[in-house]
Amino acid sequence: MALTPLSEALERILATVESQPDWEMVALEAAPNRCCAEAINATLSVPPADNSAMDGYAVASQDVPGTLVISQRVPAGQAPLPLVAGTTARIFTGAEIPAGADAVILQENAELGEGQVTLPAAQPGQHIRRRGSDIQPGDTLVGAGHRLTPQDIGLLASVGLDAVPVFRPLNVAVLTTGDELREPGSGDLHPGQIFNSNRFSLAAQIRALGMTVIDCGNLPDDPDQIGDALERAAAEADCIVTAGGVSVGEEDHVKSQIEQRGALDLWKLAIKPGKPLAFGHVAGTPIFGLPGNPVSAFITFALVAKPWLIKRQGGHPLPVQRFPVKAAFALTRPGTREEFLRVRLTGSGEALRAALTGSQSSGVLTSLSEADGLAVIAPGTTVAEGDWVEVMPLWAL
Repeated sequence: MALTPLSEALERILATVESQPDWEMVALEAAPNRCCAEAINATLSVPPADNSAMDGYAVASQDVPGTLVISQRVPAGQAPLPLVAGTTARIFTGAEIPAGADAVILQENAELGEGQVTLPAAQPGQHIRRRGSDIQPGDTLVGAGHRLTPQDIGLLASVGLDAVPVFRPLNVAVLTTGDELREPGSGDLHPGQIFNSNRFSLAAQIRALGMTVIDCGNLPDDPDQIGDALERAAAEADCIVTAGGVSVGEEDHVKSQIEQRGALDLWKLAIKPGKPLAFGHVAGTPIFGLPGNPVSAFITFALVAKPWLIKRQGGHPLPVQRFPVKAAFALTRPGTREEFLRVRLTGSGEALRAALTGSQSSGVLTSLSEADGLAVIAPGTTVAEGDWVEVMPLWAL
């Protein structure tokens, strides 16, 4: 089977999403990181009335400069009286502007006397936040499929909402395979063993999407046990994500079990790291078979599985942002696959550089943990120090 370019694989995989999860109303406190099930529009103005942007004095601009009697005091949260002609109102930040006033003069520009104040000239509208200057009735606050951020939560609260319609979180089964894997905390390693990192990093990536993890544990390299576990996962999950067992070794059984108990739609990507990725379904449930090497598993999840999960969740997967940075490394041998190198950003401004974090082996997690981003190198490309390369920041993955 020929290697599939990443862009083609994404197009094919995303095209398989034909449904969205059910939705539910949740309290605003429980809504962060959830996907909105419908667009939310404002029904009121924010701010609801003209208010002061500063502590100072509300005036009719035609009455200044001059010395004016202070006719009222207007703190935030208190409805003002109409401004008596030829007077001023002591006003505080956020307080509603009295009718008859059209400007606010800063308190530091005033000379306070006994019951009166001397004020400089003012321009109409100065230091006033106009009604609806932030939000107008009918404005779309968040669109359908938008993943709610903490700042979105504040925006929705500002129009009085205490609950929002969101899609139900997907249930994603995570399963790793390998006789050599031991669970952290289970004791010392024996010869030939390593600790299972994929189970934890994949679960963390899934939970970061606001989805629910079904932990299926680690399976030995036994085809029947793996196949049975895949069928059990398919019965309760919206999607299955595995790590290991999709290459061409004699003990790689995940790929063959997908084919025996479902169908394989895609295998092998033209990327490095991460070539042996499998996508298909088991008993009708979509499955991503990721490589066993931990860096490969992390990157293929971020580049391939994550966009599918976001779309299946009802969201809108967007291309990962890239920005140009000068290389602080050289790549003298062109590769045949699109390559993603772990880099650390050094310097700033025009001196910003992307330096390799160390070994680029797909089993070296330190180089991923120390990285700020991935430098994307096209097939057949060499890089000299100082060349421009595109970098995908890890925070965007």
